[in-house]
Amino acid sequence: MNDMATKAAKKPAKKAMKSVEPSPKALDIGIPAAKLDAITGGLSRLLADTYTLYLKTHNYHWNVTGPQFNTLHTMFETQYTELALAVDEIAERLRALGAWAPGTYTDFIRLSTVKQADGIPSAEAMVADLAADQATIVRTARSVFPLAADASDEPTADLLTQRMQVHEKTAWMLRAMIA
Repeated sequence: MNDMATKAAKKPAKKAMKSVEPSPKALDIGIPAAKLDAITGGLSRLLADTYTLYLKTHNYHWNVTGPQFNTLHTMFETQYTELALAVDEIAERLRALGAWAPGTYTDFIRLSTVKQADGIPSAEAMVADLAADQATIVRTARSVFPLAADASDEPTADLLTQRMQVHEKTAWMLRAMIA
């Protein structure tokens, strides 16, 4: 046996990681597996959209300039703080439904319909961009709502209703800043 073969033989074999979490299909909470898969898929998209908007809003908070600096800096901080809490709520709902919550930039880029900003836009462009993104998240949440309602998944429907209310109000406030 050569030296390389000897070293390879002495190394312990890597164990394959096994998921200990049941799949949503195995979860018995009164929601059929296909409906549960559709709901958790939608919530994963909502999580990705929300996290992407969180990151963009935080970036704009750091980099906003101009005559409305203080107002926008403070407003963006309020918004990204609310989004950080929302990310946790959405991820925890996914876990309660037996699904893994996506949590990598790769996952978020793949799942999100909110696009990353290129460069640092003007303050007015930041506000317009965030208003459009808030509306995007409303559309994502609204697309998942019928899935939750059809499955009698009231906790998810409630979460979606709350998210739509927050994002619709925030979009209105942002649009009012540049009207």
